[in-house]
Amino acid sequence: MFTLFILLLQRLGIILVLAFLLVNVSFFRKLITKKTIKAQVALILIFTVFAVISNLTGVEITRSNTLVQTPFLTGLPQSDSIANTRTLVITVAGIVGGPIVGGVVGFLGGIHRVLQGNFSDYFYIVSSTLVGWIIGLIGKYIKTPNTYPKPWTTALLGILAESIQMTFIWIFSGLALVKLIFIPMLLLNSIGASVFISILNAYLSNEQQLKAVQTHDVLNLTNKTLPYFRQGLNINSAQKACTIIKRYTNFDAIGITDRINVLAHVGAAEDHHVAGQAVLTDLSKHVIASGETKYAYHKEEIGCPHHECPLESAIVLPLKVNGKTIGALKMYFTKAERLTQVEENLAKGLASIFSSQLALGLAEEQSKLISDAEIKSLQAQINPHFFFNAINTISALMRTDVDKARAALLQLSTFFRSSLQGVQETEIPLQQEQEHVNSYMSLEQTRFPDKYTVSYDIQASSDVKVPPFCLQVLVENSVKHAFSNRKNGNKIHISVKQEQNNLQIAVADNGIGINPDLLKRLGQETITSSTGTGTALANLNRRLIGLYGNESHLQITSSPEGTTIRIMIPFKEA
Repeated sequence: MFTLFILLLQRLGIILVLAFLLVNVSFFRKLITKKTIKAQVALILIFTVFAVISNLTGVEITRSNTLVQTPFLTGLPQSDSIANTRTLVITVAGIVGGPIVGGVVGFLGGIHRVLQGNFSDYFYIVSSTLVGWIIGLIGKYIKTPNTYPKPWTTALLGILAESIQMTFIWIFSGLALVKLIFIPMLLLNSIGASVFISILNAYLSNEQQLKAVQTHDVLNLTNKTLPYFRQGLNINSAQKACTIIKRYTNFDAIGITDRINVLAHVGAAEDHHVAGQAVLTDLSKHVIASGETKYAYHKEEIGCPHHECPLESAIVLPLKVNGKTIGALKMYFTKAERLTQVEENLAKGLASIFSSQLALGLAEEQSKLISDAEIKSLQAQINPHFFFNAINTISALMRTDVDKARAALLQLSTFFRSSLQGVQETEIPLQQEQEHVNSYMSLEQTRFPDKYTVSYDIQASSDVKVPPFCLQVLVENSVKHAFSNRKNGNKIHISVKQEQNNLQIAVADNGIGINPDLLKRLGQETITSSTGTGTALANLNRRLIGLYGNESHLQITSSPEGTTIRIMIPFKEA
């Protein structure tokens, strides 16, 4: 028994070395995070190869319980048996891929075992399939979204899997074989499964830490680039921004262009990518013309005419303001293999944030040049307290839930961009206004989980025209004032209905109601109150009357059971 244990320990080492190498392959790392059919098929193929290797490296056991050592066990007499690590592989396949992957890998591994034994021991097909399906089913319910079961839990699953296998061997091959192989295979396969899953968990944990560090760096980066991108795209601001971006990222070179010229290039190849000269690379020209992000994984794809250019891979992203491409952000590596999915995701996020910062700068410039009270009142809707609260929430989430922090950062970008777009329009599609509300509420619900519930009753086309902020101001008013300190059960209902040639918009809450003394003044004037001034509602009311006439003013009804604010505007479609 001890000799068998040592021999199986050697075979286990082979599987674990292969597991370590596998986890370091980016293709496999992407597969374990996806839930698609293609990903399942790929996992089945990978783990089936492991199961076959386990069969081939097994230890042959003769009828007289003598151990036979061979480098690769391609076949054996029908009377002999094998001790191997196949159950380990099937266990891991079930935990990683679920019952379907585990069951299919067990089925295919069992078929190979039958072929290896010259069409003997058909029960291995059933037992291996059953092991994969049961472990996959259990693993599906005990693993978390970001990690697999803990080592001791995996070890228990390995013991369960091997016990099922041994039960079949006992029934069909006899107790003598079970006595010889049970303890060595039980120990090694359970320990091996635990180590295999621990390798995966170690990778996932490192990845989460990397994301947290990256998110923190992105926040610092965007904070430092904001003053320059608010100045618009010019040689000075682009040079400063590129220097900051390169300092906070791992790229070898950073470049920014407008639609025609290179505005700045910092890092490798700056000797021929010179500010003020026309855009050189075909890749950048294509992005500027099409407005689509492009990736270059080889030097030839970049299309730089300079023969000695050291740049070998690149991400080029459009910088957009109000849907129009005004330039490009270019990020380069001097080694093609350094361009990975992590860098691609980072670049996309940065391009979105920088575009928002440019839009902010454009809006500020317009507010300076155009003395229009309407624009100024709209700009007032971008609440700095809300913005800083959201940033603080995101910073806190980075320590507990990186994925939520990234999602909140994207929602903040969407909210900010929608606010800026509203500054420049008198009417926008209903869908755009709804997205603005959704991004606002997503951030509020991130700060206060389960505190608010928002429901919609939209009985109009998503393209119908509405004033910007008409929903967002009303929803924010409910969030701030309707529910006092109530922590749950707070409901906001938004309805949009077409009534003949008009569009009726209503936002209702189940809050505490409005003081009757304030109700008549609300929306008409600024009110001195401990909970706010009513400026946003007053601005919205003035905008509605200015756009559509007195009949479109805010209609407010309130009681201790809640408040409803209605708007009636002319029906217009895009």
